[in-house]
Amino acid sequence: MSLLVDTRPLRDSAAFRRLWWGSGLSAIGSQMTTFAVALQVFTLTHSSLAVGTVGLAAAVPAITAGLFGGPVIDAVDRHRLVLLTSSGLAVVSGLFAVQAYANLEQLWLLYALVALQGLLGAVDGPARRTFLARLLPADRVPAGAALTLFSVHLSVTAGPALAGLLAAGWGLKVCYLLDALSFAAALYSIARLPAMRPQGGAARPGLTAVRDGLRFILGNRILSGALLADVCATTLGMPFALFPAINAARFGGGAQTLGLLPAAVAVGGIIGSMVSGPVGKIRRPGRAMLLAVAVWGAGLAGFGLVPGLWPALAMLVLAGAADAISVIFRTSMVQLNTPDQFRGRTSATEYVVGAACPYLGNFRAGAIGSLISPAVSATAGGLAVIASAAVIGLAVPGFARYRAD
Repeated sequence: MSLLVDTRPLRDSAAFRRLWWGSGLSAIGSQMTTFAVALQVFTLTHSSLAVGTVGLAAAVPAITAGLFGGPVIDAVDRHRLVLLTSSGLAVVSGLFAVQAYANLEQLWLLYALVALQGLLGAVDGPARRTFLARLLPADRVPAGAALTLFSVHLSVTAGPALAGLLAAGWGLKVCYLLDALSFAAALYSIARLPAMRPQGGAARPGLTAVRDGLRFILGNRILSGALLADVCATTLGMPFALFPAINAARFGGGAQTLGLLPAAVAVGGIIGSMVSGPVGKIRRPGRAMLLAVAVWGAGLAGFGLVPGLWPALAMLVLAGAADAISVIFRTSMVQLNTPDQFRGRTSATEYVVGAACPYLGNFRAGAIGSLISPAVSATAGGLAVIASAAVIGLAVPGFARYRAD
């Protein structure tokens, strides 16, 4: 059994290969825009609160559109829908570039563009997730999920680093321009996909379809267990809000060391994705996901406890790798245990969980860190994640015992 990520989906499916490359290049561009928006907002306001509001401007429309976008995804040709939403996102990126080159310097305009971007992304992201099970046979889906996650972590690592170099040399407007241009690769890869109408009957968009989707998820032990494990892992454990305070208290407070902390989690994610070869062979993926969630918690608890910068970074790398493995298991189980007519609503719910819970987790971490101490908050959060994994295993035995035959 090979330890390295299974690359057969890239070799066997030309459509998946084009989509992977196109989406990966576009994701790097999107991360450059994320960096540029934060820098531009801070330059205009010199306020950390104003920068934090950027995340709020993206999250609120993303959560709202995610809930009601699922039935739309299950009602139309998903290929055409993604082509439409991705074209809209390309236009938004172009508008970011226009306002930068025109030196408009309007804070409200930046927030409005971020909100529009979040609105379109809340439909585009879940609709894209439905492609995986349609482009690959069932036994290749875990490998496809691992390759997709590897691309995501690579963009999170490379995008901000490249944007920092470009912004220092030519200004942040170049970051916006390159993001807009990068959409050409994504649009080409999407345009070459076949039609993907929902199989088994299309849903009628509306509250009834939303209710039916939630009822289906709650009634399926595998889906509800996987999503509940993800909710607990992020809400109880997300540590990023603690990084500035812990860096100031324990590592000297320098900007370079502060940058290493989130980078360590991203590097761990890349490593976890690269060594995911055996994931497709695991016969108890529910139990394996709970174990990966517990290791994520152990890494976070260790980060709060260990002395010294390098041991702390090692704990974050471990946490990031475990998180990547848990996401691969979750994605595979969600895609393989969802009938196609519910896949849009299930992917939308998964997207909302991923959009909302990290913000809640960082708020929890910051609140506890302010009341007690940042290190205690990180350790307590990690231990709570471990406990939640054990509770889910006992409370949802159908999820822990699930066999992927």
